[in-house]
Amino acid sequence: MAGFSHPLWLLTLLGLPVLYTLYKRATARRKTEAMAFSRLDLVKKAAGRPSRRPLTLFLLTLLAIGLIVVGLTGPHIPLEGTHEGVNVVLAIDTSGSMAATDYPPNRLEAAKSAAEQLLSGLEPEDYAGVVTFEAGAMSAAYLSPEHERVIAKLMAIRLKDGPTALGDGLALAVDMADAIPNRKKVVVLLSDGVNNAGVISPTEAAAFAVEREVRVYTIGLGSTGAVRIGTGADGTAQYADLDEATLKEIAEETGGAYLRSVDGATLKEIYAALPGEIKREPEETGIEAAFSVAAILVLLVQCWLRYGRGRILP
Repeated sequence: MAGFSHPLWLLTLLGLPVLYTLYKRATARRKTEAMAFSRLDLVKKAAGRPSRRPLTLFLLTLLAIGLIVVGLTGPHIPLEGTHEGVNVVLAIDTSGSMAATDYPPNRLEAAKSAAEQLLSGLEPEDYAGVVTFEAGAMSAAYLSPEHERVIAKLMAIRLKDGPTALGDGLALAVDMADAIPNRKKVVVLLSDGVNNAGVISPTEAAAFAVEREVRVYTIGLGSTGAVRIGTGADGTAQYADLDEATLKEIAEETGGAYLRSVDGATLKEIYAALPGEIKREPEETGIEAAFSVAAILVLLVQCWLRYGRGRILP
């Protein structure tokens, strides 16, 4: 909303009525003094209609002063259609379960392809980064406004064969999103498993996101049925196990949203819609210059009326 950076300057405007009162008193006193040296009837005949020139010029002076004072307060308005940049960090699960082929050619490649849509849909002012996590977490692409470079880093991500350190991945993504201050901060977290590694729990990472004012959107990746991802050391079958409860809790705690993907098509739809879901606010734009220009124009008009061809005659 509209406002002022230095509103105390507005108190100065209280002096304008005082100046006007002093002007009126000074004018009245001059008339009285003039009449003391002239016969009243002759003055009335000579004066005719009283001149409005002094009052007009004085009011223009007050207007110019008022405009200058308002300009000093640092007025600003939310400029419609212009937005602050947003820091957007993708946190992508690269654990062994992402090798499942229910999302052709596999879950990770499908996630990368869909995430490219998200990055391509960001505003030019937005910064993007990528974090990956499996047994631990690491940065794949640091925050940058160069979206094409971030996409190239995203496409270079490869599968790992470790467990899922979801908490570590979220914590690192939050830290990256908070690296550039005074901007909206968003993390998009994608996982298909349960947190079973790392040193930071998902609950601790979510609290960290709340502290840093980072909104987290979580995406649960997994088909509706059980998906086998391999065989354990004891010969038993291993299946991907999506922990939706944890992902929902993270999104709710941080003010984001949980989105469930059941196949490659829905995953692409989710990523394509996310840029529109990211909450943005109109940018506060300073309009001090407008008041300064207006004050200059008023003073120029005053000079023209006083000295120019359009001068006010008594």
